[in-house]
Amino acid sequence: MVVSASSVQAGAAFGATVFPLVGPFGVAAMRQLVSAIALLAIARPPLRRIGLKRLTPALLLGLVLVGMNTALYAAVERIGLGLAVTIEFLGPLTVALAADGARRGPRRQDVGCAALALGGVVALTAPLGGHAMDALGLLLGAGAAALWAAYILLNQRAGALPGVTGTAVAGLTGTVLTLPALVVLLARLPPGQLPHVLLIGAVTGVLSSALPYSLDLVILRRLPRSLFGLLQSVHPVAAAVFGLIVLGQHLGAAQILGIAAVCSANVLALVASRSGAGSG
Repeated sequence: MVVSASSVQAGAAFGATVFPLVGPFGVAAMRQLVSAIALLAIARPPLRRIGLKRLTPALLLGLVLVGMNTALYAAVERIGLGLAVTIEFLGPLTVALAADGARRGPRRQDVGCAALALGGVVALTAPLGGHAMDALGLLLGAGAAALWAAYILLNQRAGALPGVTGTAVAGLTGTVLTLPALVVLLARLPPGQLPHVLLIGAVTGVLSSALPYSLDLVILRRLPRSLFGLLQSVHPVAAAVFGLIVLGQHLGAAQILGIAAVCSANVLALVASRSGAGSG
């Protein structure tokens, strides 16, 4: 899971370097295309034998991935990688708390973790460098959070398919949806910039989609989605690190405390969940 999270955020940081050329949607579309090519070559899924009914979760997963990646990259463009991913992380945290609450009913620990996470987000949205936070960027981050929660739920169902078939079909679906617009965006580029954009797109696709989504599919076969959601706390940290290294995005003290609060809420929820399971 550490490798998966680090790979996603490194790819996102590299992808952000070509936002001025193709925009967040263009980067998301290239990411889908590269992922689909790599995974289909590996999986070679027998689609006719599997049937449409069994493929439905993977098809929906492809639709969710397009929306999630586009919303996240648009948020990154406005509020930076570390802040956008931390807000997006509320999606898996909500899945974890909801799953735990469904098993044992709402508890004070859950309410406390949710309150701590909310406080972290409030700290994250404090003025950065004397400038007010971008409201649309925050809204896009929240949309990405909701879609990340849907990703976890659908990915677990798509994991019932053999190998990485679910991820491959999801990537193919996303590519079909975004390829026409991507062709238009690439055709508008000056010829000298096209190789650079394609190279960054390939790196982003492998690091942010092909590798981590395949790992997530395998992980979700071994871990309950509540624990999977909780362990996603490494994403905000990885995003802050690669945002600094690749993009030179510095965070203020309030933003660092906000990330720490959200990650702490995640860890506390995990401890409370295991404690409750042990006492039961």
